[in-house]
Amino acid sequence: MRPYEQRFPWHLDWNLLRTFMVVVEQRGISRAADFLGLKQPTISSALKRIETAVGKQLVVRKPNEFRVTRAGQVLYAECSSIFGAISQLPSLMEVTGEELRGHISVSIASHVISDHFDDALHRYARQHPHVTFTFTVAESDEIVSRVNQNRTSLGICLLQKVPDGLKASVLYREYFGLFCGPRHRLFGRDEIALPDLEGEASVSFQTEAEDGPLEPVARLRARARLATGWRGVSSNLHELRRMIVADIGIGALPLHVAKRDVEIGRLRQVPPYDQLPVVNIYLLTNPERRLSDAEVVFLSQLESVINAAELTERTYL
Repeated sequence: MRPYEQRFPWHLDWNLLRTFMVVVEQRGISRAADFLGLKQPTISSALKRIETAVGKQLVVRKPNEFRVTRAGQVLYAECSSIFGAISQLPSLMEVTGEELRGHISVSIASHVISDHFDDALHRYARQHPHVTFTFTVAESDEIVSRVNQNRTSLGICLLQKVPDGLKASVLYREYFGLFCGPRHRLFGRDEIALPDLEGEASVSFQTEAEDGPLEPVARLRARARLATGWRGVSSNLHELRRMIVADIGIGALPLHVAKRDVEIGRLRQVPPYDQLPVVNIYLLTNPERRLSDAEVVFLSQLESVINAAELTERTYL
């Protein structure tokens, strides 16, 4: 190592790395200050210090622009990995005593409803009452990033393809259908035909984009000849459901998730009813992560659930 490289880790204030990571994730100094409970000048000063320490501009900050430079992107990825490693330390050190202890962090998409996962979680929680949990709802891309950066024990999300270096197993499979709410003009009809939907406004998940994990759902909307584009969009299933119920537009939901709302008259499925798109929900892990004892046992139980039931049993209608 060059003399500068030898001195760098000893002279660097490691708190600056955490602050920089928050600035990037909050996409601004003001938001980062609010998140950390600090004043804006403090955050600005910290950002200048870290840029001086690394000798690179990390963030372009102008009145109407916030952009992370290439050097900043590299540093952010490393900061996230460091943060992920440090966050594991308490669980890794929970090795005393006979009872399993530790913490499990789960990054999960908003529409994950699975009896198989819930049963495994229930059994594990009863067997190991001293293990704690954190569930963070995020978009699938963010979940992949968190797993890749070692910032979460596991992820449950949609995938277009399995990311390099990560392990993915199909946790369950679900079918999507189109639904309208009780305020929609078609809701009270005795019968609804496919041509009745032509030109109707629609709402969609953000991941229904081309080459996204919910692209098959976008094709379902096209098959129904709904209006081009969308009137509402969300990455959260519950908010998408809200827009459907409020009659902002017709939207797609997993059949098993919408089942209860259909039964109580909050939603109604509309055509088409056949050849509906099927979507896989994955359990995503990082083989490079140093697992705590609590994580090892939990992931082992989840894998046992997956292996014990055929995919047809884990396909929800």
